[in-house]
Amino acid sequence: MEQQIEQVVQAIAIASDPTQTALYQQALGYIQTIQQNASETWRLALHIFVDANGDGRRKYPTQARFWALRVLDDFLDNRFEPLDQDTFRTIQQAFVNYIQSEYVGGPAEAEGSFLRNKFSHTLTLFFLCTYVQQWPSFFTDIFTLIQPTAQSSTSGFNHHISLLFFHLVLEISGEVADQMIKSARTWTEERHARDTNVRDAVRERDAARINEAVLTIVAENTERMNRVRESSGPAQELANAIEVVDWGVRTFGSYVGWIDINLTVTRETVPLLFKLLADSSLPIRLATSVALLRIISKGLKEPSDKLQLLKVLSLGEVLDALEAKTRKQQLERGEDTDEAEESYREALGKLLNVLGLELAKLVEEPTANESVRASASMDLQHLQAVMLRFLADDYDDTCSTVFPLLQVILSSYKRSRKVSPGPIDEQKRSFLTALLQVILQKLKWDEEADPDDTDDDDNAEFEKMRKELRTFMDSILTVDQDLVTTAIRTLALNTISAYQSGTQLKWNDAELGIYLVFIFGEINKTGGKGRAAFCHAPAIEQKEKKKTDYSEYPLTSHGEMLTALVQSGIASYPNRAVSLQFFETVARYPDFFKVRKECILPALEAMIDSRGLHNDNATYRSRMFYLFYRFIKETRNELQPDISVTIINNMRDLLPIQVEIPTEPEEPEGDLLTDALKNSMFDSQLYLYETVGILTSVLSRDPDQQGALLLSLVKPLMEELSANLQSFTAGTQDLTPVVKVHHITMALGNISKGFPDYPASAPENYMVPAVKVFSEVAQAILVCLEAMNILKPIRDATRFAFARILATAGTSVTSFIPALMNNLLAHFEPSELVDFMNFIGLLIHKLQNDMFDVLDKLIGPLNAHITVLLSQAASGTDEMRAQSETKKAFLNLLIAIISSKLEGIFTSERNSASFEPLLGSMLGLAEDLSDTGSQKVALAFFTRCITVWGQPIPQPGSAPNGTASQGLPGFERFIYERLVPSVFAVPSLPEFNIKDGQNVVVLGEVGNLLQTVVKVRGHEAQTYFATAFLPSKGWPTDAAIDFSTKLQELDAKTFRKYFSDLIRASRSSS
Repeated sequence: MEQQIEQVVQAIAIASDPTQTALYQQALGYIQTIQQNASETWRLALHIFVDANGDGRRKYPTQARFWALRVLDDFLDNRFEPLDQDTFRTIQQAFVNYIQSEYVGGPAEAEGSFLRNKFSHTLTLFFLCTYVQQWPSFFTDIFTLIQPTAQSSTSGFNHHISLLFFHLVLEISGEVADQMIKSARTWTEERHARDTNVRDAVRERDAARINEAVLTIVAENTERMNRVRESSGPAQELANAIEVVDWGVRTFGSYVGWIDINLTVTRETVPLLFKLLADSSLPIRLATSVALLRIISKGLKEPSDKLQLLKVLSLGEVLDALEAKTRKQQLERGEDTDEAEESYREALGKLLNVLGLELAKLVEEPTANESVRASASMDLQHLQAVMLRFLADDYDDTCSTVFPLLQVILSSYKRSRKVSPGPIDEQKRSFLTALLQVILQKLKWDEEADPDDTDDDDNAEFEKMRKELRTFMDSILTVDQDLVTTAIRTLALNTISAYQSGTQLKWNDAELGIYLVFIFGEINKTGGKGRAAFCHAPAIEQKEKKKTDYSEYPLTSHGEMLTALVQSGIASYPNRAVSLQFFETVARYPDFFKVRKECILPALEAMIDSRGLHNDNATYRSRMFYLFYRFIKETRNELQPDISVTIINNMRDLLPIQVEIPTEPEEPEGDLLTDALKNSMFDSQLYLYETVGILTSVLSRDPDQQGALLLSLVKPLMEELSANLQSFTAGTQDLTPVVKVHHITMALGNISKGFPDYPASAPENYMVPAVKVFSEVAQAILVCLEAMNILKPIRDATRFAFARILATAGTSVTSFIPALMNNLLAHFEPSELVDFMNFIGLLIHKLQNDMFDVLDKLIGPLNAHITVLLSQAASGTDEMRAQSETKKAFLNLLIAIISSKLEGIFTSERNSASFEPLLGSMLGLAEDLSDTGSQKVALAFFTRCITVWGQPIPQPGSAPNGTASQGLPGFERFIYERLVPSVFAVPSLPEFNIKDGQNVVVLGEVGNLLQTVVKVRGHEAQTYFATAFLPSKGWPTDAAIDFSTKLQELDAKTFRKYFSDLIRASRSSS
């Protein structure tokens, strides 16, 4: 074995040194093989770990010994049966001898603390295997080693063995009782049974002695610690004592949850723990707080026992005193932050939180008697003041420790409020008032914070904190709305008034004042909607609102706050966080400016100058572009034309488009063009283009002035468009022209977007805004598309721009559509087809009959494209999803065509030959259960077809039936011969699953289609089902007649249920 050990040690040395390239992999494979065969190699590993030289020093290197413990771990872990006696004795004796030589008489692995930790884990695994049946004297043997020996140079318990003992108990508790550790493992019945047996055995045999030993060692070292401090004794002796107390308290905390509470909470332990909770050593204080937390969290069957435990501890008074003490120390430190001490306050906060939650459980416990609940309620009230002080802590980590308790208390108040809606009692109101004041202060930014720094994690945490505090404020609001609204109104108005009067305000106070105005609309639940939220006006009909002068009506509280805000000039505060919060608030409440129009100009002035759009900070400007757009969009009807022109002229310098081409892609597999197009600043700039479109649209009563203004905006863009098109066609390799053409096209589309939509039914005198200009814009974009249609970004931008131009100019620009379609379809990717068809659907919705000629030319080529695309087998999930989306988009387009009464394109001279093949393709989709989403839409398409083309054809000489739809001759044959048999067979398909929700939806569509056939074709269809179709499927006469009757008589919902039940019954019987 000696030779093999040397080989293993040498292999470990090589495997630990990657520079040994020649033998590294071979050595690694060798030691892995040994480790994988731990059941055979554990003896070798045991020797490597414990063997010593003649002088008592360990024989093998540290890294080899660490590896040996890993082999022993693999041998011992997940072992649920006793070891054979020889193996047990060998390992037991080796470990005991090792402890005696290394921990009692030796340096306790002084050169490698990680070995001590690893050995305690290995010994724990050995304990778990053997304690119940083979080594019941385990703790007795350990206690013997802890006692001082006659040869010991020091009195008291052995320092190294004490720490080993503590580590062992900690490990054992973790293995058999720590739910977090257990939940991280795969649960097995064997491990669960073993852990239960070990727990029970420890409780029965050794729990009392373990607890006594832990507390005795802790108490002794506490005294030693105090003596050394008082006498300024050796630093190492003090450090050793602190280390033992720290680990001892941690050990105590590890088992209090699973052994008898009468052992852990006694007249001796409580004073000791409270003394240690206030010790000068931070690790000891933190360990003690965890131990106490676990004590108060311990579950007890009887509520009275739990209350008695909490009263014995009297922790509330202790926490009150310690909070006051640590807060005073905090104030004395001033700006000198002590993270360690703050962690202690955080630990105290957690302790108070858990204590409060346990009391709250007792208050709500239905099995507790009245006296228990009343006493717990009184104790909980006493904690509230301390809780508020923790909540007010400047450090968010400490503040948030009491959030769960606060949530429980407020939830209790809300429940009480529902039961008893009358005035709340004085104690609750006093608490809520104090709580609200704390929340309002905590809503404030730290004065040293920099909200401009979007990458600052502290800023993100503060925003998160604000949201959480708002939920508490909402809870208070539910209990006492007036308390909240009055407090917010008072603080906001006082802050704004102080600024207006020239009082020096800190930036975070100013920001908070504005923020309170910002959130008041959400807070004030009883406030009205729209204009009524800001003034006390009588109910006014919608059509009269524009004529009404709201300035004569008194303002609401929110109206007063917004008036004061705008008039105060606080937008000029020299801090971007303050001014941005002002603009966020102004943009959020545009209806206020409809009742106090005199406030519009001051707000606009602030928005346009260096406080807003012209600020020197790019990120700030980016947000302002959006806020300004929102404000203009909502107040457009209140703006005079001359004001709109002035605003545009003050914005022109912001409109030029800047392009930056990166030097290399962001991702290794990316491309420069995609990265260049992803420009967040340009995305924000698009809001400006839409805004100038909105402002230009205000001049609708003066078409000439409107046209001239619009031309002045788009002409520079079109000139730049032309210049970049020339650069592209010249064959430049620079991507700038492509990006510029894309951006300018998007900008022109957004200017169009600012104009109102072309009305679906335009009145005779309707004047399309600046038709000539929009035609020029459309022509310029189309010229670029023709030259650059090979580029997907250009196609995407063109599709977007034309959608907006057509929505604005309507039929005036439809002449461009055929060329647009040809160029969009000249080059396309499958993913674009869906967007293209959605685009066509939008045009159909906007232009209705004016789309007939376009669709007549388009539907044939488009159907051919779709047919080719869907005939290709999908090679993966993404392609299957893409095909499904394409099918649904095409079907929805077909439905949109029929719904807009444009179905004539399908049977026109150009397309009539492909009409039946188209129906056949769609019928295939209606039968395909592999894609139920498309199948459902296909069935809906055919239902619409029946409604339109299935109408009976009037006989010559017969009177018109009054229906608007004109039936298609011969379509009834398609219904009876192909459509009905195909869809009726769907529920009989082998893959149809009546228990699948999507299949049930499809079945509902089938039923709807069958009912539509009867509804449209009348008695003829009912007779067909009763006497021809159903009998041909083997249906008895009575059943066929019953089904046909129900098809006609039942409403859609009732028939769907009947049909589903029928199919379910037929499939279960087959």
